[in-house]
Amino acid sequence: MYNLFVTLVSAAVFTSVAVALPAPTQTQQKRADTASVVLPQGTIVGSVSNGVENYGGIPFAQAPVGSLRLKPPQKLNTSLSTFDATGLGPSCPQMFFSTDGDLLTSVLGDLIDLPLFQVATGQTEDCLTMRVQRPAGTAADAKLPVLFWIFGGGFELGSPSMYDASSLVSNGVDQDKPFVFVSVNYRVAGFGFLGGKEILADGAANLGLLDQRMGLEWVQDNIEAFGGDPEKVTIWGESAGAISVFDQMALYDGDNSYNGKKLFRAAIMNSGSVVPADPVDSARPQGIYDAVVKEAGCDGDSDTLACLRNADYDTFLNAVNSVPGLLSYTSVSLSYLPRPDGKVLTDSPDVLALNGRYAAVPMIIGDQEDEGTLFSLFQSNITNTDELVNYIWKIFFPAIDRQYVEGLVDTYDPSVEAGSPFNTGALNNPYPEFKRLAAILGDMVFTLTRRVFLDSASSVNPDVPSWSYLASYDRGTPILGTFHGSDLLQVFYGILPNYASNAIQSYYISFLYTTDPNDGTSSNYPQWPQWKENNELMQFWSDKSNLLADDFRNTSQAYIADNAAIFLI
Repeated sequence: MYNLFVTLVSAAVFTSVAVALPAPTQTQQKRADTASVVLPQGTIVGSVSNGVENYGGIPFAQAPVGSLRLKPPQKLNTSLSTFDATGLGPSCPQMFFSTDGDLLTSVLGDLIDLPLFQVATGQTEDCLTMRVQRPAGTAADAKLPVLFWIFGGGFELGSPSMYDASSLVSNGVDQDKPFVFVSVNYRVAGFGFLGGKEILADGAANLGLLDQRMGLEWVQDNIEAFGGDPEKVTIWGESAGAISVFDQMALYDGDNSYNGKKLFRAAIMNSGSVVPADPVDSARPQGIYDAVVKEAGCDGDSDTLACLRNADYDTFLNAVNSVPGLLSYTSVSLSYLPRPDGKVLTDSPDVLALNGRYAAVPMIIGDQEDEGTLFSLFQSNITNTDELVNYIWKIFFPAIDRQYVEGLVDTYDPSVEAGSPFNTGALNNPYPEFKRLAAILGDMVFTLTRRVFLDSASSVNPDVPSWSYLASYDRGTPILGTFHGSDLLQVFYGILPNYASNAIQSYYISFLYTTDPNDGTSSNYPQWPQWKENNELMQFWSDKSNLLADDFRNTSQAYIADNAAIFLI
């Protein structure tokens, strides 16, 4: 049975990845031309391919190395002169998935090493850069809307070099709605989201979020030179990127102003929103910090943070990567993530949302139907309800009474037919508690948390519109269903030119232009009602869409909402 499980999952993931791989990028093609843009700090030379200009690796901050390691980003204060941006740009140091452990972990690890999920360009601490893509020949006075992308990767890995938006940009041109695409490089894992009381005291918390914020400020200062309109910026992210989108809305209690103007006017969140989190100096992040300090050989030092800053690159990289990673037994109990620090992120994101302490802008927010399956592949030792409760309790919420976790699990139907991947009957359950665990993890981190957030947003900001969706276009994928991240295939790359890809991209581009996904979208696609009207989702399939009542698993949602104050990661 186990070998069959491995075979099925390997085939499913391999097929998805193989399909997802984009067409050869401009680094693989002969570049026929270059283009340039003049900024206050220098002339930026980019490449041109297939009607799209690419400017990669443009520095927006000083290199966060040496004394600036584990420090907030500092704006660039040197001239770029003539800067070669014809490549894709660097990657920040990554927390690569381990291939150690059981056979399943090894198989998935090898597959995830394929280009879609891993960074092809070199890693360096000097990585705080921007990537800009625009239609070829865009004039400096074009005033095009700006789509600002924040990549995902569990706050552990990712880079703008992984995301070639050429097809999106071309699609905008084809719809007579050209736009400028911008992606920001930010520090991940222990370089960008290390916690602990030492980090808090030093003002070094949530550095990755601060990198993103400085990237947004760079857009305000420079995007007009690329033909973009700084007053028409929409922030968009997937997974950790979507969580980051809400965090950008909530930073400084919702103050998203810069030089008297707003940094963004709208938001799109794919698979992520609010993540209730313990403070930076609470037990779990402190434990991670202490483990990193020990692995780096700094545990005997009187100033452990200074020791980490002074450690050589490889020592520090290995130390921050020595703690549990995303695709492992501990799953979405992340070692690194944004946490309240009292200043940048003043409280738990769910509290900020409930109290309206965030920049309320029009938003699109939604999920894949089976968000939890990818994160439930490593717990095959869980064979009954008692073991399921113990797993969730010990891995995610060890500080609370076990009875609260029992209550949560009790809201989920124990039958195989009720679990995730949903609506697949008795199939796709490789170990006894897989489908129930997948349902719980997907709901707590993504799907039902989204609904709790929408409830809060509709209450505190009833006049600010929002639209929500559920993607079901990959329901037939064995074991995984419409799994977390599969929207990158359909929405970002549009690899499969089917209804789902075309419809969602059309809605998004219309939203980018008007902050309403319906305004200007083809009549081939149905009217998408605001969520607050009837609490309905747009459900996307590969060949159609329909409205769906957002009331599934209501008992579980109520339990999660009622206990949000204790269900903190």
